Amino acid sequence: MPKHIAIYPGTFDPITKGHLDIIKRSLHLFDELIVAVAGGGGGGASKTPLFSVEERIDMIKNETKEFERIRVESFSGLLVNYVKEKGASTVIRGLRVMSDFEYEFQMALTNRKLAPEIETIFMMTADEFAPVSSRFIKEIARLGGDTIDFVTPYVKEQLKKKNG
Repeated sequence: MPKHIAIYPGTFDPITKGHLDIIKRSLHLFDELIVAVAGGGGGGASKTPLFSVEERIDMIKNETKEFERIRVESFSGLLVNYVKEKGASTVIRGLRVMSDFEYEFQMALTNRKLAPEIETIFMMTADEFAPVSSRFIKEIARLGGDTIDFVTPYVKEQLKKKNG
């Protein structure tokens, strides 16, 4: 029986408790999950990250080390090409709030046009993680606020180091 591999792509700048919620729940649905960190040339390249790709991969690996069926990699270029290259058939997209859905829906439809064999699954994050995005978390940290409700202690420490 073939393995069912899913790709969870994003910038993960930084990885949040909401992202971790989606990762843990995805493991109940798939044999293997690849957390694909957007590195540039597509997949979120329009965002200017606070952390380098290597730093983001390090944080994700640190936060997911207890799970055996996860790989963490970087990618660039078209997501559908990466998904095909990895032998996956599903893309996981996390939704926090309704405003996320319009953008994600457009992306899913575009990806379906490019690669109809790849399915996109939308997963709502847990209620307690929905209101705050990575962008807000970075702003809270930059202004000296406490981010522990939104990120793990390790990620909180990495944010502190970046913000001096």
